[in-house]
Amino acid sequence: MGEKTTALSKQEGWRSEGYAARVHYEGATEQYSIEYYEPTDRVIYWRVRDDDEAVPVSRDSVPDPLRRRIREDLAEVGIDPEVEGEML
Repeated sequence: MGEKTTALSKQEGWRSEGYAARVHYEGATEQYSIEYYEPTDRVIYWRVRDDDEAVPVSRDSVPDPLRRRIREDLAEVGIDPEVEGEML
């Protein structure tokens, strides 16, 4: 497991799978799965559709409160929160 993903797994809702960490978020009308990948230091957002299939989405389509929470979680464990906005 990666150091950073292990640290994230201690944050509320996060779980670690090797060099990736994932958290699920359910808003009023939408569900998201957010993944952080330690080897590339990148965050990917997935919107979970009604049929439980997940599709990747652009950051611009993700609600600002969720993006802020992800940046806060990253910063809390010593990951530069700016990686949240980095393109793949």
